[in-house]
Formats: sequence, structure tokens, C-alpha cells
Amino acid sequence: MVARTLLALYLCQVAFMAQGQVFDVPHQQDAPTRTLFVGVQNPKALVLLFPGGGGMLRLKDDGSMRNQHTFVRSLAQWDQYQIAAVLVDTPYDLGDLRRGDRRNEDDHLKRVGEVVSFYKSKTGLPIWIFGHSMGTSTATYFVNQLNEDSKKLTGIIIAGTVRTALLDDRVRLPVAAIHHQQDECKGTPPSASQDIISGRPKNYISRFEVIEGGISEGDVCVSFAYHGFNQTEPEFIKRAAQFILNQK
Repeated sequence: MVARTLLALYLCQVAFMAQGQVFDVPHQQDAPTRTLFVGVQNPKALVLLFPGGGGMLRLKDDGSMRNQHTFVRSLAQWDQYQIAAVLVDTPYDLGDLRRGDRRNEDDHLKRVGEVVSFYKSKTGLPIWIFGHSMGTSTATYFVNQLNEDSKKLTGIIIAGTVRTALLDDRVRLPVAAIHHQQDECKGTPPSASQDIISGRPKNYISRFEVIEGGISEGDVCVSFAYHGFNQTEPEFIKRAAQFILNQK
């Protein structure tokens, strides 16, 4: 089992290096925000992927990385839905629920806005923000700003949502929340996703998706647990992609 997992990760990493392109999005006089863009033929949308944990992917110049987050493992699967995908890195640790969450800080949110603007200008595609685990904190904080940068988005997807995440009722974007039924991480109970969707105004486009199956390995809060949709990645991406493509 371990050998198969490692082989799959290696093959995925090789594919990313062959297909992806690194873009460093400028940020004032400081370190840029590094991103990995994986384009597709005849794209219908673009999704910005914000991982959990401290948010640091440590993307190298060639697009490779050692990170094994859910978004990394599933990056190549967006192609079949004609959705371009972008992994968004951070030059510094964004913290977590235990150590303190820094995703509401102005510098981080400014970087997110710069990435949104960069890819909107570069592609002209509908831009979606997708956060997993602590990345849901980035996604919700960003759209809750209701500023010019957040208004460039077409929609938001959250998965394995942290219990502290909230969505302002004034955010009228389509919202999907995806959660694994057996997620046992105390900071990300399934109710965190369900409550956001059930609390949305009834005339808004909102959807709650539950994933079942797969396996759980290691700590219940890491990406190889049910929390990270381990071995249900195809269904995970399918649910998100279908929601994106269904919004006209």
C-alpha cells in the first residue's frame, strides 16, 4: 500500500513538472507569491487552490515540491473537466488553529487579491477560489472583504472546512462545501461545512456535498486521513468541477 502511494505521488510530481508553469506574482518590495499554473485545452474556468496546514508548499523553480497535500495529489485531475488549476504557495507560515491563524492579516489577503487579479488578467476566465482545511479560512476571509479584488471571483468552494470559518450573508457568490463523512479532525467537523451552507440565504446558490469511502492513514487532521479525502480524490474533484461547470 505504501509503495503504491509513493509511486503514485512520484508519477504525479513528474506530470506536474512537465505540464505546470511557475509564476511568481509580485508583492510590493517583498518576496513574491509563487504559484503553479496547470493549463488545459479550451478551458472553461480556472480554480485557485489554497491548501491547509501552514499553507507553505515550497514550490521550486521547476514546479516540483515535496508537499503531499490533497490538492497536490489531485492537481492533474482538473484537466478532464477543462478547468485550469493553480496551486497557490505562501512565502511564510500562515499558522493554524493551534498555533494561531494568520490568514486574516492584511498582507496575506493582499497577496490573494494579487493572485486573483494576475490570473484574471492573464486568462480572462471565470476565477474560483477553493480552500481545503485551513485554506477555507483564506477563502472565506478573502470573499468576506467584499472589495474590488474579491468581486473578480465567480465562486467559492470550501472543503474540510475549519470550525472558525464564516461567510458574510452579503457574499452572493455561488458556494459549495465538501466534507468527508468520516472526518474526525476536531477542528474540521462535517458540521462546519454543513452549517455554512444551511445558514446561507435561501435564494443564494449553495450546495453541501458529502464524500464517503477511501482510507484514513496517520493523524486524523492530515491530508492522508479522511479529512484529506485519501483515495477519494477523483470523486472529490468531480464534485467540485461539476459545481463550477453548472454555474452559468
